[in-house]
Amino acid sequence: MTKQLSTKKTYKLDILNGKSEIYLMPRTGDVYQFRMWLKTEKKVLRKSLKTRDLNSAIELAEEKTFEVMNDLKSGKELFGITLKELTERYLEYRQLDVDSGYITPARLGTIRSQINALLRIKDGNLKLSELNANSLRHWRQMRNKDNPSVTIVTIRNETATINHMFRWGYPKYSHFPELKFEPIRMKKSDIGRRDVFTPSEYKDLYTFLGTYCSKKECPNEDIRWERLMVRDFILILSNTLMRVGELKQMKWSDVLKLTPATTELGRKVTLVSFKVRAETSKNRVSREVLTRGGEYFMRLKTNAKFTTPDDLLFTNKTGTHPLGQRELYKHWYAIMKGIGIDNHKTRKLSYYSLRHFGITTRIRAMESIFTIANTAGTSVSHIESHYGHIDKKMRTNAALKDIRMSWEDTETL
Repeated sequence: MTKQLSTKKTYKLDILNGKSEIYLMPRTGDVYQFRMWLKTEKKVLRKSLKTRDLNSAIELAEEKTFEVMNDLKSGKELFGITLKELTERYLEYRQLDVDSGYITPARLGTIRSQINALLRIKDGNLKLSELNANSLRHWRQMRNKDNPSVTIVTIRNETATINHMFRWGYPKYSHFPELKFEPIRMKKSDIGRRDVFTPSEYKDLYTFLGTYCSKKECPNEDIRWERLMVRDFILILSNTLMRVGELKQMKWSDVLKLTPATTELGRKVTLVSFKVRAETSKNRVSREVLTRGGEYFMRLKTNAKFTTPDDLLFTNKTGTHPLGQRELYKHWYAIMKGIGIDNHKTRKLSYYSLRHFGITTRIRAMESIFTIANTAGTSVSHIESHYGHIDKKMRTNAALKDIRMSWEDTETL
């Protein structure tokens, strides 16, 4: 039987009035050990001083004690946390950004999704000390293996969020300020590509919604109420060019005015004037907008259960929360199947695609890029770079436009 060495200290000496100590034990022989209680972390820091000389041990222990005290004063945690713990603390920090209005809840949702991708790639139980700056160098290949359909734009955005998290955590949690990723080369077509309905697909969508919400198709009143909400959610998005998050957070007090009007072709429509509050806008800038689609706001108010100024346009059945993602996408999948778009997931057609469809439609109608950008709450350069895929019909129309000028003008050419 192997004899167990005693754990009793054979020698102990307090350092700096008891802030730490050095000691000897049978199992460490005559090599001095260092010990210090960390009150803030409720743990004991132990370290071999790797010397048999008492005076050297005292000197090393004093240096180590001052070093630890300075680290604690600066807020550094001396016991490493796990990758999962880092992500949890980072998300708590970003929640404060939501509470202060710096970012939107939708943006936090995107960040959380990006963090979840990281935890699928790397074990969350790994200590940060086990990682180094090159641990995710091949992130693109890792993500393609995790999800072959992930886009290069998504991958690039994920690397930005991950590095922001590590910069935030350095030096308190992490021993390096950021990760080194392989350069991600993107073509302009990667940046500008958008999933959008064709005009015929949108016509099918618009037509099918009438059937989908009918009493004959859906006799259950609770389910039919959800369908009515989703129908107007879809039509308002495509007519107003709002972002999904902006519409989900819109209140009835944000709807300013409804005005009957007649289009160039004599069609009766209702214009709607509304505001998007800065705290719900992606770019944190408020805007007032005038668009078509007022009839959908009017119909929504008739069907909605909660319509006071402080109520959201689209709520759950109790009016306590926005209409949930689960409900929205349950109906979205049913609608896509109903209009025969079985590959909507592959094409990434979603509620966000309705904004793209609305912007593309305005461009095809030869509306001013400046007006479109103002309505959508984005920049002119963004519209030009992301929607520059002008189709053949648009180019033909542009080429056939007449330029009127006087003879006097031609003399200066």
